[in-house]
Amino acid sequence: MKQAATSLDTRTDGPGLYELSDETRRWAETQGIETGLLTVFCRHTSCSLLIQENAAPAARRDLERYFSSIAPEDAAAYEHDEEGPDDMPAHLRAALTQTSLSIPLMGGRLTLGTWQGIFLFEHRRRAHERSLALHLLGV
Repeated sequence: MKQAATSLDTRTDGPGLYELSDETRRWAETQGIETGLLTVFCRHTSCSLLIQENAAPAARRDLERYFSSIAPEDAAAYEHDEEGPDDMPAHLRAALTQTSLSIPLMGGRLTLGTWQGIFLFEHRRRAHERSLALHLLGV
């Protein structure tokens, strides 16, 4: 059994879906592992991870609007606001999505579907440096 690990850092410039498929795929597929499992873990509480449609930008915009509607910025609705009015809505959106993804590796390649991409879903309004932990285990 082999394993490899790294950090993938990215800068966001506000809310939205940031595709990280190419960087993740490039790293995973150069580790010399033919069959295994890649775990991608988000090290933050106000952004999250998704495997989502990567061909139609409208699908991503609809997803962003939906999450804005179910966890809106409303100062009267939340007690927690240490970092501003988008703080608690960001935590709620992250709680409703995922902080880690598991993606199989077969034949030395990630097994994402045709229209699937790996996305960091930024929930905060201001720019952030985000860090993901990648861990690949296999043979």
